Amino acid sequence: MGENQFGVRNVMEAPIATTRLSNQALVCMPPRAAKYTLAEWKMSNDHRCRNTEDQQQLADRILGECQRIREETSERTSIMKATSDRRMEERISDIEFNKTELQLQRKELCLELESLSVYKNRLQDCLSSLQTNALSICRKCLMLRDGRVGIDLVVDEVERALQQEIATILGGQSLLEKALEQLNEQMRRLRSTRYLVDRDLQYKQAAIDLDKESLSIKQTDLCLPVYEGHTGFDPANIMVDEYNAYSNKNVQQAANAVTNARPIKVFIDTILKQVIDDLWNAFNKCNYEFNERIKDTKQTKAKLEDMHRETTQKIVDMQNNIVELQKSLLAKEGYIGLAHTRLDRRTQRVGAELVKDSPGQSLYYECEMLRHSTEQLQQMLREANASLRFLLQAQIQLEEDINVKMNTLKIDEVDCLTLRSTMDFHAY
Repeated sequence: MGENQFGVRNVMEAPIATTRLSNQALVCMPPRAAKYTLAEWKMSNDHRCRNTEDQQQLADRILGECQRIREETSERTSIMKATSDRRMEERISDIEFNKTELQLQRKELCLELESLSVYKNRLQDCLSSLQTNALSICRKCLMLRDGRVGIDLVVDEVERALQQEIATILGGQSLLEKALEQLNEQMRRLRSTRYLVDRDLQYKQAAIDLDKESLSIKQTDLCLPVYEGHTGFDPANIMVDEYNAYSNKNVQQAANAVTNARPIKVFIDTILKQVIDDLWNAFNKCNYEFNERIKDTKQTKAKLEDMHRETTQKIVDMQNNIVELQKSLLAKEGYIGLAHTRLDRRTQRVGAELVKDSPGQSLYYECEMLRHSTEQLQQMLREANASLRFLLQAQIQLEEDINVKMNTLKIDEVDCLTLRSTMDFHAY
């Protein structure tokens, strides 16, 4: 017998005559599908027809409304585009007029700046020389002196003199800048005004280009972007009256700057003479402090070298002393061994002979004396070795200090003074 799709063995395949009811297996049959009545069938068809008719009527209303909206929006779009084009053309004309006014004022600004630049060159040359030569050399000397090491890295009179010289140079620069300020005050204003005018011209040209490009764009062009954001699309927050006031203000500022700009004469020679005299005084004082510091460093270096020689001799003496102490200790080892051997052999006596007699006492005191002497020699050897280590450490420190002084002398005498010999102050 086979099995059907429900996994139930099909018992109907066997001959009915040869099977008995008691031997047949139970069969589970699937439930039959529910059937609808004729009234339900008609009701379903009527419902589908009514829904279709309603959707068709709604579609007719939507088609009519869409036709009306298309015609209305098309007309409104054409009107708004024509209005926008006309207003953009008017705006381009207004911007070009303001741009022309600004260009005229910019030309006047450039001519005035060229006329004032002649009065500025002399003071600028002096300031440039102080900055690139004198101030650079003084700061480089300070940087070189930072290369001193150890205890020589000290704030001394030379460093104070260098700081004072730098302060004098900076003060001279300040005086020259004040003299120059009267000359270029209007020049700074002219440059500032020209910058504002250039920026305004740049913005106006960009606005003209954008509007002209916008006018050239047609609705039939391809790849036109569409804004799909949620915020307001127009970021403009400046009113037309504010814009006109801003443009008029730039034109008026440019005109006022040109009107107020006048050549200003100052007593440049007097100021330069005062600055140069102060710089020479600071230069001579700094060189004097350099020479004094070099003299002190050389004296200290010579003293350290003398101490180094003495320390070296002490080290040799201490090394010889340690050798003698070690020899003494080696010499004591034989006596100690002899005394201990004798004591050990006398312990081998038997009976009444193992008596504490005078030879035994003498040997005991000899051992104690030798032990005490050995301890004294060892203590002195330790102290001698410690003293030798300290002397060697002192010798190394003296050598380091001497090297430090040599480094300081090289920096002050060779590097700094050679560098300062190139400094020159003169009236420009």
